[in-house]
Amino acid sequence: MAHQQERVLALAGIFQAGGLAQQLARDGRAEADAFHASIHSLLLIDAASAAEVYGGVRGVALGLKLLSEKLVGVSSPKDLEMAKYAMATIQLEAALRRRPEVAAAIRAGIGTIESQMAFFDTDDNAIHPRLLDKLAELYTQTLSTVTPRVMVSGEQGYLANPHIAARVRAALFAGVRSAVLWRQYGGRRWQLLLSRTKIAAEAGRLLKTT
Repeated sequence: MAHQQERVLALAGIFQAGGLAQQLARDGRAEADAFHASIHSLLLIDAASAAEVYGGVRGVALGLKLLSEKLVGVSSPKDLEMAKYAMATIQLEAALRRRPEVAAAIRAGIGTIESQMAFFDTDDNAIHPRLLDKLAELYTQTLSTVTPRVMVSGEQGYLANPHIAARVRAALFAGVRSAVLWRQYGGRRWQLLLSRTKIAAEAGRLLKTT
């Protein structure tokens, strides 16, 4: 099927973002490699392929693992919570398409952030705290004004921590970016109901290549 691999990679990006938001809200931390790939996907607006958006298939290994293991079979409450974030992200992307002025503000904001970050010395293997703050601020100014909002549950101590809250917003922002990519490659919500087994199988196949 045309674009099947790209759709699964983008969907993995959505689920990875949901998983990262859950990790941060529940444990105050997130898997470093996955978080790095998801955050940097926000800066690759015009990438040539889905894999390039995440720095290669390995960049969404966590999301592929979640798809291959959680999309079929019995789900735990934790799995359902993560899936809820993923679905809420897809719904938010759909609502964003009805708000072109917000989408334009996001694109302009990302461009501004890229320009500002050029003045900071950064390690390719690290995410500058200033980048996270800027992304979280842009999320608040744009996506937080669009309904339905993504509501995250977790430990209040973590959610009240500005540093962790910024990381949660940045992760959700990355989820919306992946939802845009998923839609561009023909992703539709009905596929999550009718093609779950095929999606999980393709995710498992891709995971073996990482």
